[in-house]
Amino acid sequence: MRVMVFVKATEDSEKGYFPTPWTNEMMAAMGRFNDDLREAGILLMAEGLKPSSQGKRVGFDGPGRTVIDGPFQHARELVAGFWLWEVKDMDEAVAWVKRCPNPMPGPSEIEIRPLYEMADLG
Repeated sequence: MRVMVFVKATEDSEKGYFPTPWTNEMMAAMGRFNDDLREAGILLMAEGLKPSSQGKRVGFDGPGRTVIDGPFQHARELVAGFWLWEVKDMDEAVAWVKRCPNPMPGPSEIEIRPLYEMADLG
């Protein structure tokens, strides 16, 4: 089963600010975690995202399109980074996320969402 694992944004990540000593430690710990994922054959892709102030949204309403410039509200509803994993089931994904270093300097959340597979679409 493939899952998308989202690192949820925080107010600090949306500002693009992280304290330097914390950043160095977190990047080293995250590098080790990603190495473990690779060695286990789970990691398909991993990327960090720039703050939403550098992004855009395109709204759809019938044939109409509206471009909305960032930043976007409600940082905790935004994504700061992601992994794409191949795991045997959701329990394995949860177990791996529990091993993950905290990706933010304060409280944070990681969300796991399964991808649709062809069998799911009938």
